Amino acid sequence: MKITPKEILVHTSLFVVTFITTTFAGSEWTQGKSVFMPGYSWADFYSGMSYSIPFLLILAVHEFGHYFTAIHYKVKTSLPYFIPLPPLPFMIGTMGAIIRLKSKVASKQHHFDIGIAGPLAGFVVALGVLWYGFTHLPPPEYIFQFHPEYEQFGLAYANFVYQPEYLAQNAGADVIIGKNLLFIFFETFVADPTRIPNMHEIIHYPFLFAGFLSLVFTSINLLPIGQLDGGHVIYGLLGFKGHKTVASITFVLFLFYAGLGYISPGESTDSLIWEIPLFVGFLYFCLTGLGLGWKDTLMYALSMFALQYLLATLIPGIQGYPGWLLFVFIIGRFIGVKHPPSEIEEPLSPERVALGWFALFVFVICFAPNPLDLTITGVSQP
Repeated sequence: MKITPKEILVHTSLFVVTFITTTFAGSEWTQGKSVFMPGYSWADFYSGMSYSIPFLLILAVHEFGHYFTAIHYKVKTSLPYFIPLPPLPFMIGTMGAIIRLKSKVASKQHHFDIGIAGPLAGFVVALGVLWYGFTHLPPPEYIFQFHPEYEQFGLAYANFVYQPEYLAQNAGADVIIGKNLLFIFFETFVADPTRIPNMHEIIHYPFLFAGFLSLVFTSINLLPIGQLDGGHVIYGLLGFKGHKTVASITFVLFLFYAGLGYISPGESTDSLIWEIPLFVGFLYFCLTGLGLGWKDTLMYALSMFALQYLLATLIPGIQGYPGWLLFVFIIGRFIGVKHPPSEIEEPLSPERVALGWFALFVFVICFAPNPLDLTITGVSQP
């Protein structure tokens, strides 16, 4: 497949811009040096590369796994489009990367192979990044260069600095990384237990932070929904009808969890009177991805909200992860929950079936229900 000079320019430019924005993000997250801070230097920019290089390497291997598999099956495809994010506070520098298939995929096997190649290739590189990060951890005193105020507590700082009273009196941001099963494995069996960082401080360990974010991207792609990579895998394993069932159930559960506790019964009536209709409307638009009639979709939206509200009433403080809501909306409104049938529906080989179930296992060990919790702290008022 011939690639034009214009395409090369577009894709290269997007990659270069994404490299710059992720490097800016790396220097801010890992070193606390924002590009908008006075005195930001080239040295600060270089420090961000310890985050941007492994992160983009994993994303690139993932997308080129799709790309070269598509080329192998003579499916026309674009080069990867890297998606930069502006270097604003608390941005990670990119929304990832995608390729665009330009011709139809005729076979279920081809759908499966193209879909599974990316996440498995990226996962292998992510394992290498995390292995290096967990086997080359600095001594625990390393954290004091970013938080010299912790030194007064010594290595027992975690018993003091994450308490509400301390956070209320110190302006900044408290960032907690949610563990997944793979992180727990590395902490338990690979890392030196005396050097394992607190989950509040993972952002200062660029290889661990980049590796963790890549696992989040991998788990999102492996959701068994629509034409996400995991959707292709489930379609290959279970066929059109099996995919429809699994994808619909997964999507509904994902939306339910994301919105759980978003509307709190403890809010004032003046707030609830407009928040509830807006949220039910949001659920409705997400659920249109199921392809049902408007009455059934509205019934599902109202039923889902009623159950969420009931649980929030019975279990005060119960909370899903609202950070997933935007992604669920994108799936429901733009990607879709269903997978189109292929012209050729031949069964997969035993080797592919084994790889498919392994990919779903990868999803399980990479998925973190609450991947990132950000709290802005400040000086308490008298």
